[in-house]
Amino acid sequence: MAVTIFCAMTPDMYVTAAVLGLVVIFQLAELFRFISNTNRKLTRFLESVKYSDFVSGFSADDSLGKSFKELNLAFNQVLEAFRKARSEKEEHLLYLNTIVEHVTTGLISFDLDGNVQLINATAKRFLKIDTLRNIEELIETQSRLYKVLFDLPTGKSELFRLEGEIQLSVTATEIVLRGKKVKLVALQNIQPELQKKELEAWQNLTKVLRHEIMNSITPIASLTSTLKDVLIEDLVQKGDLYHLNEDAVDDLHDGIETIEGRSKGLIKFINAYRDYTSIPLPKIQPIHADALIDHLLQLLKAELRKANVTIETAIVSKDIIINGDEELIEQVLINIVKNAIEAMEGIKNPRIIISVSYNDSNNPKIVVSDNGSGIAREALEQIFIPFYTTKPTGSGIGLSLSRQIMQLHNGTLTVDSELGHGTAFSLNF
Repeated sequence: MAVTIFCAMTPDMYVTAAVLGLVVIFQLAELFRFISNTNRKLTRFLESVKYSDFVSGFSADDSLGKSFKELNLAFNQVLEAFRKARSEKEEHLLYLNTIVEHVTTGLISFDLDGNVQLINATAKRFLKIDTLRNIEELIETQSRLYKVLFDLPTGKSELFRLEGEIQLSVTATEIVLRGKKVKLVALQNIQPELQKKELEAWQNLTKVLRHEIMNSITPIASLTSTLKDVLIEDLVQKGDLYHLNEDAVDDLHDGIETIEGRSKGLIKFINAYRDYTSIPLPKIQPIHADALIDHLLQLLKAELRKANVTIETAIVSKDIIINGDEELIEQVLINIVKNAIEAMEGIKNPRIIISVSYNDSNNPKIVVSDNGSGIAREALEQIFIPFYTTKPTGSGIGLSLSRQIMQLHNGTLTVDSELGHGTAFSLNF
């Protein structure tokens, strides 16, 4: 362009200037075409990525130069990589969808407006529906379940009975999907497991009841037979009066005292059973964990001093709130602490630690641990069975009663112990 301008300003070089001008125009046209083709290819490539069109490719032409051929090849390689990634993603999605559809747990996810994002075949079977677009459609047919699904807090579980023999365990969690909160609810039919556990519980209870009753009835029956023999052999009629010798009277006296003692023991056992089966429903209200522990220590202050037990507390925050019945939760803690005191008899420097914190689900947790003799592994599976006890004077209902109270609070009571290394009971709310 500089030479063209120079020639145009120089006399006698107009023809040269005109030829050079045509060359410049041709070069500008070629440059425009090159840039336009490049931009079109870039636009096509970006649109393919934007709309996930990884089928079409770019011809490996080199009409605009070797670099254009390399650019086309690079575009095709990138699109092929995208295509493979999408194919793998679709395969994984299909795999997950197949799993979701075939698991025995019902799954429902919905957003804050109730719009259902996912519902699998098991959930449809539980709800007896074919389709569900919005969770509010359950109001007409399953109003109680609708309330449970919406009100159930994240990380909590609740039992719900459908019509028939279906008992559902409903649990909820919350996830963020594309910037929106989505609630994922799992519906697990626990009726078969409940029936199995119920049968095992009845078998264990019947075994314990039979054992305790036979322990009382057998000596009573035996003594009754013995006393009858005493009366037959030693009772002598003299006129209108009956006479017994001194030894026979002593035998009758001892026998009747034994029968009385065993009868009272049987009555005590029946009263313990009545207490176990008549726990009142908890009156749920907010409880400050630190105040609960302080009150517990005041109640047990005398017993702890008498047993020379050191007790320590570790509360991570005074703001920890437990939703429950204060009297019932206090009863659970009293049972556990008293058991710990008895387990540390003869232990040097007995110590109990009560810690209050949050568990992995960010729910309140109370742990009562001691440095006592511990519990044998085979006994760990039995200590929560009603009337099972390893203590000669125990009733065997303390821990089973405590676990039942925690279940009424939708919580759990677990134990971790090792012989010679102490025991830790955990209350998870």
